[in-house]
Amino acid sequence: MNRFSVTVFCGSSPGSDPAYAEAAKALGQGLGENGMRLVFGGGNVGLMGITAAATLGAGGEVTGIIPDFLRRREVEFHGLTELIVTDSMHTRKRRLFALGDAFIVMPGGLGTFDETIEILTWKQLGQHEKPIILVDILGWAQPFVTMVEQTIARGFARESVRGLFEVTPDVPSALARLRTLRSLSA
Repeated sequence: MNRFSVTVFCGSSPGSDPAYAEAAKALGQGLGENGMRLVFGGGNVGLMGITAAATLGAGGEVTGIIPDFLRRREVEFHGLTELIVTDSMHTRKRRLFALGDAFIVMPGGLGTFDETIEILTWKQLGQHEKPIILVDILGWAQPFVTMVEQTIARGFARESVRGLFEVTPDVPSALARLRTLRSLSA
């Protein structure tokens, strides 16, 4: 039986409000407790590290994917179930995509935006049909949703773009959605 794998994009920083770290911990713990494998960027810093540690702490499996240049900067998370070292950020993103059955986007910075836009673009172009779920901790996803709405309103994207992703208000609702997706894929 294949394990349901969730690729998580999130910040390499913890953010300015403790609620972000609490949400990352809850997500990781929920993934582990629900028997879902976490696939993430392989770092031991910020929300990435918090999510991975919580997943492992809950008995879950964690696959980290990190480019060699970041590994040499000593930001890799040691003690993962599996660590994949890539030659570039582009290769990392392809592996993050390939190993995930669904994508969760938590709060983060430019790297999180980059990964999210790319995975949405690939879906728009018909390269995949995997679910993409933005978790709106403290309204973090709202500016992103507004940006998408503006691209539609200004004629740069079709209205169908709204259907490329979902927004959930919190981690419990994101985990509930993942459980539903897992049962549908079984």
